[in-house]
Amino acid sequence: MFTKIKSPREIQFMREGGQILATVLRLLKRQVAAGMTTKELANIAASELKGLGGQAAFLGYQGFPDVLCVSLNNEVVHGIPSAKQIINAGDIVSMDFGVLHNGMITDAAITTIAGSAGDPAVKNLVQKTSEALKTAVHAVKDGVRVGDIASAAQSVLEPGGFGIVRDLVGHGVGHELHEEPNIPNYGRSGTGPVLQAGMTIAIEPMATLGSHEVFVAHDGWTVMTNDGSLSAHFEHTVLITQNGAEILTTLA
Repeated sequence: MFTKIKSPREIQFMREGGQILATVLRLLKRQVAAGMTTKELANIAASELKGLGGQAAFLGYQGFPDVLCVSLNNEVVHGIPSAKQIINAGDIVSMDFGVLHNGMITDAAITTIAGSAGDPAVKNLVQKTSEALKTAVHAVKDGVRVGDIASAAQSVLEPGGFGIVRDLVGHGVGHELHEEPNIPNYGRSGTGPVLQAGMTIAIEPMATLGSHEVFVAHDGWTVMTNDGSLSAHFEHTVLITQNGAEILTTLA
């Protein structure tokens, strides 16, 4: 389904769900440490979400087995938490989380580095991917075209020589986890579907230090870079307004 204009009541539910989501991601970012497992992060997310009264949007979605996606280093997205996967110092840790609250869904992701970032290139990858999200959100307003958002993200990532993942995109969100339209992170301004105030979308740049090409691992979920290059991922659910965008999952 193409993302719909949400009612004031639905928007309020998404605001509330978005803040539940942001609270969980803030906690996870503080908790990430070398020596812990990715399953421990998922357990923290599940416990905090339960305490906040939200429901997990990812658990069981098309068979996904956990509440949180945790992707390390050359894993771009959709990593399945595991008690056997230990986080090492310097690892890139991407965490993608979704919340269902009063029938409405929000979706967001952050990337952080476990311990101190020893490699400036890694730190730059994370910073520029985050900047691409901010720039794309800044392009949003009533009447924006999908290509305007895509081009904005591309304008940050392409000059830095990063691989812009093409097989995975942002999307509409709200009544369902994935709604139309797809929102790529590359494209031409002035093209694509027109979006209106009251619609809600998830914008999510994914970038690599190498090629844009990816593949799905044997677990059927984890998306990895073809060339083994490192990757980063950031995402916000935003409400389109007359003059801009309201970030519903802001961590600030």
